[in-house]
Amino acid sequence: MMKVVIVAILALATALVSAYDPSPLQDFCVAINNTDSAVFVNGKFCKDPATVTANDFFFCGLNIPGNTAASKLGTSVNLVDVNKFPGLNTLGISLARIDFAPYGLNPPHTHPRGTELLVVIEGTLLVGFVTSNPNKLFTKVLNKGDVFVFPIGLIHFQFNIGETNALAFSGLSSQNPGVITIANAVFGSNPPINPDVLIKAFQLEKSVVDYLQKQF
Repeated sequence: MMKVVIVAILALATALVSAYDPSPLQDFCVAINNTDSAVFVNGKFCKDPATVTANDFFFCGLNIPGNTAASKLGTSVNLVDVNKFPGLNTLGISLARIDFAPYGLNPPHTHPRGTELLVVIEGTLLVGFVTSNPNKLFTKVLNKGDVFVFPIGLIHFQFNIGETNALAFSGLSSQNPGVITIANAVFGSNPPINPDVLIKAFQLEKSVVDYLQKQF
């Protein structure tokens, strides 16, 4: 009986591990917002393969620098996921361009559905991620040409520690990795989290919690 239970638990664990971005069963499934389509895969309808062209697998614009001045944090992230690039549907990948002003920060955040592989193109970045319990920090200073990986679901960050602009590209192991920015989620949720919860969780005065919630 115990062996049966163990096998069942292992089977369930395997199923859960495989529950995101499954391997496609066809060459491609270019996403299309057309409810008349008969095929619905990974949250998107598939374009008729007979009408697919090379342009469905093409995206341009990542050569254009992001506007870091528009962000309080001095960063600009251009995520190219399935919602911007329909040809990515079912392929399990996406891409992001991240621009940093001097001392710009891509704040602590997670990607619930994707591992991130970051390569520095210009500048010097301090990067890191924190493991689940116990909360151990892995951190590294990266220079041009260096690569760092952030495991799926873990809180991570990138900080430009140089006096010049920095540029990095990230590959993510999901067509729609999602992003949860920690400060925004905690202090800027809609509707707001009850301040009493945040006061106790962070051991802060109510005035500080009120201030933080107003910032987000």
